Amino acid sequence: MNSRTAIKLKEHIVDIADIKVSNNPGEVLVTFALGSCLGIAVYDPGVKVAGLAHIMLPDSAIEDGNTSTNLNKYIDTGVPVLYKKMYTLGAKKERIKNAIIGGSKIMDDQNFFNIGNKNYAALRKVFWKNNVLIHKKHVGGRINRTVRIEVATGKITLKLSSGETIQL
Repeated sequence: MNSRTAIKLKEHIVDIADIKVSNNPGEVLVTFALGSCLGIAVYDPGVKVAGLAHIMLPDSAIEDGNTSTNLNKYIDTGVPVLYKKMYTLGAKKERIKNAIIGGSKIMDDQNFFNIGNKNYAALRKVFWKNNVLIHKKHVGGRINRTVRIEVATGKITLKLSSGETIQL
């Protein structure tokens, strides 16, 4: 295939506090404007399954027992949901490659809330407890990021708020 016959991939948008997985090689999962939130992009090359989560906050304990909450909003509850969805499409934990994106300091010049750092620390804790490695990351700073992961290849592309596009 040359560049003139490139196939247009169908975009599936991952909203805030949302998780999507796919095994359709004609799709790309996309989430926009990651600031202090974390994007968790996962890929199993053995079965070509990709997943993407856009998670807002570190810990569901702030819900104080509210069972109607969106589990995808928090690191401690959203990460297990992401992995369970991957497993339903045949992914295996030992093959899954993990990339972490986001965790910025946006609109927090005095470092009062520090949500980005808290999100990243909570994620490392969940991964450590479950023997999961971070294979790639683009975390911190004071920028927004848009993340794309191609289902066919696991290729991850970031578009930064500076306008720069990089492959992770």
